[in-house]
Amino acid sequence: MCGIVGYIGRQKALPILMDGIKNLEYRGYDSAGFAVVTKSGNVRSEKAVGKVAVLQEKVHGKEFAGSAGIVHSRWATHGGVTETNAHPHRDCSGDIWLVHNGIIENYKDLKGELKKMGHVFRSETDTETIAHLIEEFRNKNKELDIAEAVRLSLLTVRGTYGLAVIDRREPEKLIAARNFSPLLIGIGEGEYFIASDASAVLKHTKDVIYLDDGEMAVLTPANHRIFDLKRNLLEKKFHKVEWSPEEAQKGGYPHFMLKEIFEEPHAIENSIRGRLVPEEGRAKLGGLAEVIPQVKNAKRILISGCGTAYLAGRVGEYMLEEYAGIPVEVDLASEFRYRKPVFREGDIMLAISQSGETADTLAALREAREKGVPTLGIVNVVGSTIARDTDAGVYQHVGPEIGVASTKAFTSQVAILALFTLLLGRQREMSLVTGERIAGELKKIPDFMRKILLQNDVIRRLAVKYQKYDNFLYLGRKYNLPVAYEGALKLKEISYVHAEGYGAGELKHGPIAMIDQNLPSVFIAPQDSVYEKMISNIEEVRARKGPVIAVATEGDEKIRDIADDVIYIPKTLEMLTPLLAVIPLQLFAYHFGVLRGYDVDKPRNLAKSVTVE
Repeated sequence: MCGIVGYIGRQKALPILMDGIKNLEYRGYDSAGFAVVTKSGNVRSEKAVGKVAVLQEKVHGKEFAGSAGIVHSRWATHGGVTETNAHPHRDCSGDIWLVHNGIIENYKDLKGELKKMGHVFRSETDTETIAHLIEEFRNKNKELDIAEAVRLSLLTVRGTYGLAVIDRREPEKLIAARNFSPLLIGIGEGEYFIASDASAVLKHTKDVIYLDDGEMAVLTPANHRIFDLKRNLLEKKFHKVEWSPEEAQKGGYPHFMLKEIFEEPHAIENSIRGRLVPEEGRAKLGGLAEVIPQVKNAKRILISGCGTAYLAGRVGEYMLEEYAGIPVEVDLASEFRYRKPVFREGDIMLAISQSGETADTLAALREAREKGVPTLGIVNVVGSTIARDTDAGVYQHVGPEIGVASTKAFTSQVAILALFTLLLGRQREMSLVTGERIAGELKKIPDFMRKILLQNDVIRRLAVKYQKYDNFLYLGRKYNLPVAYEGALKLKEISYVHAEGYGAGELKHGPIAMIDQNLPSVFIAPQDSVYEKMISNIEEVRARKGPVIAVATEGDEKIRDIADDVIYIPKTLEMLTPLLAVIPLQLFAYHFGVLRGYDVDKPRNLAKSVTVE
C-alpha cells in the first residue's frame, strides 16, 4: 500500500512529513514526493524516483518554509515509475495539490471530459483526474471553498481513495477523505496529522481518529470537522494507539523481520494473556462476549483471509473441526465473492487480517454482512476497518509488524484460533480433561519458541549450505500442510527463489517427477498422527537422490538416518505444532534472503497492507 502523511499546525511541515513517510517505508514504494504550502500562498514541491533518501538528498540544503503540507510514497499502478507520475498531483493553475491511495475506476471517462473543457494533464495517473475535477468545480462556482469542491468531486468519482488535499488559496486548511483506503487523523496540540498508518504519527501523538468510508475531514491548526459526503457533521471517537514509536524500531537487530521472529514468544504471551483459564480447561475472549450464543449455536464457520492470514485460517480449520466438531470452510478472500458463495442459516464469517485493512478480506466480509451473516474478526490494528465493521472480534496485541513478510502475526493468529477452538469446543462436547491439556500446552508455547530460537546459528548454517539452490519443495500433512505452504511463501517472497508448498500425500500424484539431486525437499515431520506416512514420503524422495531437510520432534533419531539435515522442535500437542514448526522455516527464509543480498524487510513488488484489489 502507498503511504500518505499530511500535516497542518505551527511547526515547519517538511521535517514532520519526511520523518512520517520514512516510517512508512516498510509498506513498499517506488517513488515519493511532497508539497508544502506557505501562509503567503506559495506551494513548493519536489518528487523523486526511488527511496525516500533520494528525495531527502534532492532537497538537502534548500528551505521549504510552510506549516501545511502533504507527502506520498507510491507503488505504480497507472503509469510507469517516473517523477511525473509520482505524487503529489496538481491542477492546471497549480493551486490544488493532492496525494491519493486507491484506484479511480471511471478516471478515463472523467479525463476525456476534462480534456474537452481545456484541462491539460501532465501524468498518466488516475489520481491527477481528481485534481482537475476539483479545479473544474471551483471554476464553475468561484464561491466554493476547497472542502466543498473536494466533496462534489468525490460524489463524481467511482472507486477507492485515501486522499489528502491542500490549496494555495486556503493555506490554513488540510482536507482528508477516505473510501476503502485507510486514513486516520492524528490529534496534537494546535496541530493535526493525516496518515495512512499510525506508524507515521506515533512520534507526535497516540490519539487518532479513524475515518470511515464516505467520510471527509477539514483540518485547521485550531480545530477539525468531519462530515459524510451529504454534508452531515459527524461526531467521531478518539482511539489510543497501543504501541510506542520505540516498538516500531529495529532495537539492535539488522532487520525488522529478524526482530519480529525473535519477538514471537512475547507476541504469543500477549495474544493469550488473560484469555486462558487452565484450571477450567477453557478460554475467554472478551471481544466475543456479546456473540457467544451465536457462536455456540453456529452450524458452520467461514474463514476468509489473504496470504499468510489465509494459511493461518487453514490451520484453524483443522483445529475447529477436530476439537469443536463444527464444519469449517476456508476461502481466499480474493476469490470469495466472485464464486457466489452459498450462505446458510447458522453460518458465521471469521475474517483474518493483520492490518485490518486488506481490501479483498474486507470485501468478503461485507459480502457476508449483506447476506445477514454474523461476522467476527482477528486483527492486530486497533480501530482498523475490519475491527470496526465486524460484529465482534479479537485483537492480536503483538505490536507493529513492520517486515512485509508476516511472521509474528501468523503465529499470533494461529494461537488465537487455538483459543477460539478451546472456547467453542468447551461449549460443545470437548471434555474438561482435553480442555486442560490444550490450555496447559498453549501456555508452554512461548518457552518452546525460545528454545527453537536458540538454533538460529544452526539454521543460518543450513541456509549457507543450500543457498545455491533455486528451487525448493515444502511438504506437510494435516496441521502442517498449511505450514508447508507458509514456509514456501516465506522463501519465495524474501529470496525470490521458486518454492512450492504441497501436500506430502500428493507427492506421487505429480510432484515426484521433479525430484532429483537439484531439488531440496523440506519436510515438516513432527511425531504426530501422520508421522509414519511422512517418513514414507521422505524415503521416496531419498530413493530419487533428492536432498531432504526435516523439521522434526526432539529426540527423533530415526529421522536423522534418512534426512540430510534436521531441525528439531519441542514436542507438543499435534494441533499446536504449527506454532513451533513454522519458526525454523521463517529463520531459514530470512537467512537465505540475506545471504543472497536482498532487503528482506522490503521485498520487491510487495506492500505490507494490500488495500487495492
